[in-house]
Amino acid sequence: MLRNFITYGLSLAFLQLLIACSAEPVKETATTAETAKVESAVNSGSDANMGEAEILIVAFGDSLYAGYGVDQKEGFAPELQEALQAMGRDVRVHNAGVSGDTTAAGLRRMDFVIDSLSRKPDLVLLGLGGNDLLRGLKPSDTRANLDAMIENLQDRGIAVMLTGMLAPPNLGSEFSDEFNIIYPALAKKYDVALYPFFMDGVFGQPDLFLPDGLHPNAEGIDIIVEKITPQVAQALEG
Repeated sequence: MLRNFITYGLSLAFLQLLIACSAEPVKETATTAETAKVESAVNSGSDANMGEAEILIVAFGDSLYAGYGVDQKEGFAPELQEALQAMGRDVRVHNAGVSGDTTAAGLRRMDFVIDSLSRKPDLVLLGLGGNDLLRGLKPSDTRANLDAMIENLQDRGIAVMLTGMLAPPNLGSEFSDEFNIIYPALAKKYDVALYPFFMDGVFGQPDLFLPDGLHPNAEGIDIIVEKITPQVAQALEG
């Protein structure tokens, strides 16, 4: 895993896979377009049988969670659901990934997403921050937004698992040091599970990406799911 961290840090271009469309400055209130994206994500991830599963997990993140560029059934959420079910878990994984989301956008939509569900989730996978890096947003703001989201979820009695990112050295050692401590520090503060690098096992392997060279293909997503599933299962035991 450490080798993958180092490889990741050498390439700022990798962060482009985390953003699909918007390069606008982060706003304090949601725009009409942003609201439409959120509603679309909620609807696409909805399932009339959600309440029938014993366990409900919400995958709350950006394009990495949304399954950008692959068939809907080959995205992170459905593949994780299948992997957990193969372990004997009666589980539904709800896809709440929105391409291009920053932590600020995630914070704005979190209540809407959680309140739109038919029941309280047993676990929320929280994977945001890469777009903050791409836009050069202040690490202190990224940390504050993630902090607020975790606190919100814990106040609701919902378990959280963070999937982290790392800042490339191109942004400077001061920035990188401030950003890279965010996920482990918050995991420690709130005593939540942490998967340090979401793209572990995939980054640096061109054959695991779509033709654009930026987004993981179905095989790449399979590897991500294979590596993260045991820790998700462990988080459910929490």
